Amino acid sequence: MESFPLFIKLKGQPVLIVGGGSIAWHKANMLSRAEPEIKIVAPELDFATRKLINEKGYEHVAREYQSSDLSGVRLVIAATDDAELNGRIASDADELGILVNAVDMPDLGNAIFPSIVDRSPMIIAVGSGGRSPVLVRLLRARLETLIPAGYGKLSELVGSLRNKARSAFPDMDVRRRFWDRHLQGHAGQMAMSGDVAGARTLLENELDKADPNLETGEVYLVGGGPGDPDLLTFRALRLMQQCDVVLYDRLVSKSVLELVRREAERIYVGKDLNPYSITQENINQALVDQARMGKRVLRLKGGDPFIFGRGGEELEKLAEEGIPFQVVPGITAASGCASYAGIPLTHRDHCHSVHFITGHRRNGVLNLDWQQLVAAEETLVFYMSLNGIEEIAEKLIEYGMSAEMPAAMVEKGTSPDQRVWTATISTIAPIIRADKATAPTLLIVGTVVRLRDKLGTPKVSLG
Repeated sequence: MESFPLFIKLKGQPVLIVGGGSIAWHKANMLSRAEPEIKIVAPELDFATRKLINEKGYEHVAREYQSSDLSGVRLVIAATDDAELNGRIASDADELGILVNAVDMPDLGNAIFPSIVDRSPMIIAVGSGGRSPVLVRLLRARLETLIPAGYGKLSELVGSLRNKARSAFPDMDVRRRFWDRHLQGHAGQMAMSGDVAGARTLLENELDKADPNLETGEVYLVGGGPGDPDLLTFRALRLMQQCDVVLYDRLVSKSVLELVRREAERIYVGKDLNPYSITQENINQALVDQARMGKRVLRLKGGDPFIFGRGGEELEKLAEEGIPFQVVPGITAASGCASYAGIPLTHRDHCHSVHFITGHRRNGVLNLDWQQLVAAEETLVFYMSLNGIEEIAEKLIEYGMSAEMPAAMVEKGTSPDQRVWTATISTIAPIIRADKATAPTLLIVGTVVRLRDKLGTPKVSLG
């Protein structure tokens, strides 16, 4: 992040605009909504700029820019068509510690004007660091259609009840949970549909009878999918944005984790292959402890929480302790990785079923019914298979699978770093070892792997 977004109160503050053409008019017109005291320095003005000055009563100094014009100014806008002059203005302002925006020359100034979605008092700003103003305008246009005008009235309503809510809920986390619950509930719907008075009555009644000691925590068990954040469900994203604390494992991608509410506490609970790593029992208890503190606890797992994610064990503990919970399924790694690798898991001409298997050793032993796996003639998908791939291949061949059976290994599936190797079950292990494959990986075994060459890599974006 090269530029940090920050809102500045400009009402009544002195702002200098150098330039009198269409660029100056555009900036002055946009700034006028913030009600600053604007002075425009320019030898000449175009019609629109002169008209705006007359309507707003702004000051116009009819001469060239002088460094003394910066005295007492809060913000400067270099809006001339002279790059050298804009550079001098920016340099003068920077030396005095004044915010300066050089129009269409972001490298010269220290302030960049965003594109604005105005739902006053709610303001949404979109910027690209000055690199792509056209793209920013396109995004703003899309946001305009997605964010109803009712958000402005809803924001005003919430603002008018802030003091009452602060008195009812002195604890900030408890207060935030109150607002999250009601703004996403009936009161929020009433305000958005135009019944602001009804929404106010409902919220005031809730605040009057509020008991902060009765606020209880809750656990959200959410599947984060195999890595690509575009594969998250809407419900998963909503809960990720309202949690107080998140417990996540090593299979949750960085891009997915970044979508969690920024203020939420992050606790890493990944289980590593060493005797001192956190245990499942520790994780179960941590969920209970955090919820008993009244927090909304997000348990974020890679893939789907009920497919080799031990989500059932965590819910058993929560149920025993009387902790309320929600479950949001995610796209499991087998489905996501196979799709992005161009390998259908089932196909009428190859197989009619698929078998999900954990390739993780328990107490150093990979204890599977190898005979059944080989006899089934179905697609086999091994999760967590990297460390045991040699043993998996050896056992499958030992129990009758052809050494020429196609196999594929998918590394970091659905992410920008995805790699896919295809070979046979007898040759896949040395190939991925030579290329230094790293976890997370998924092993797919079956004739469907041949379809990758025929179908080609799907046209999906991994960036």
